[in-house]
Amino acid sequence: MPGLWRASVRRHSGYRRRLADGAVGGRQVCIELAIRRLFCDAPGCARVTFAEQVAGLTVPYGRRTPQLGSLLSAIAVALAGRAGERLAARLPAPVSRTTLLALVMALPDPPAATPRVLGVDEFALRKGHHNYGTVLVDCETRAPIDLLPERDAATFAAWLTEHPGVEIICRDRGGAYADGARTGAPDAVQVADLWHNLAETVKRLVSQHSACLRDPAPAPDTAPEVQRPPVSHAGRLAARVQQHHTNVHALMDQGLSVRAVARRLDLARNTVRRYARAATWEELATGRWQNLPSILDPYKPYLHRRWREGHTDASKLHAELRERGYSGSYSVVRDYLRRFRRAADAPPPPRPPGVRKVTAGSPPTPTVSATTTGRNSRKSWPAAPSWRPPPGTSGPSPR
Repeated sequence: MPGLWRASVRRHSGYRRRLADGAVGGRQVCIELAIRRLFCDAPGCARVTFAEQVAGLTVPYGRRTPQLGSLLSAIAVALAGRAGERLAARLPAPVSRTTLLALVMALPDPPAATPRVLGVDEFALRKGHHNYGTVLVDCETRAPIDLLPERDAATFAAWLTEHPGVEIICRDRGGAYADGARTGAPDAVQVADLWHNLAETVKRLVSQHSACLRDPAPAPDTAPEVQRPPVSHAGRLAARVQQHHTNVHALMDQGLSVRAVARRLDLARNTVRRYARAATWEELATGRWQNLPSILDPYKPYLHRRWREGHTDASKLHAELRERGYSGSYSVVRDYLRRFRRAADAPPPPRPPGVRKVTAGSPPTPTVSATTTGRNSRKSWPAAPSWRPPPGTSGPSPR
């Protein structure tokens, strides 16, 4: 009897069971077993009958032998879903990718020893709902160690207390993990993640002083029609930042409040305060707003000229540039020429409300009073302009 380890000899019934086993000679193997169902004679047991199991060959509710199950589990761990499905079909031991993933999920988690260098960071359980957890990683093996349901200091300190032996803790600059590390592992060395902040600071500093950078001297060009244009360090977004900075400071100098400036420029008040605190617009610029030099820059004038001549095939233009020394890829030329196609295919900008295209001979359009609507709205005609037909033509007179 399973669980009670008591022998039972009283037979209830029987049935046949089919088990898949490892391939032999390149052919699939199926084992048929005659299984007995026995009565449970143990007093106080809730089970009346049970099916016998063959040690090393069957498992409850299993349709494959433990040998084949171990083989498929190893394939699933190494190759996961689709790739493991293709390999299993060649063994042959055909199985679906979802079954392989289920075998991986059924495996017990490997024992994780307490790491010497522990990395701790937060992650969102559900984005936008302020529900965060904590992930713990072994920084030396880059393997995840554990997941904590919260990101507070008490939970992290409790985990460190239960797993002594951590010598170095790599964390972000949040205060919760710092307090938890001091409480749970006071002897551990804490290393803050300053690399990202350092890179952002350096990028911002270089952007603020981009005007001080000099463009590199142009290299001699073999093609006479190719000229190197100056590299612009201010892109479209940087120009918009510069315009907002100028407008904010101009209105602030007139004595307007932050609320009034935000309402005038249709900006958020925090954004207006940020522009007002910055002495120059370069302080607000970041590296992603700069137009980095491209390998296509020396050949852009040639592309412009060929586009105006009617040559719009990107593959042919790429071949012409290759003859002139261009070493870049075709995709760079294709993506650059798409801008011209979008500009050529774009519809004309809509006219402002109330402005109508007037042609010779067209009658004026009545305007509707803005003060009343519905049945009480009044239509008023504009003053009759001094209308004259174009020279050499005749048309109806306006009424």
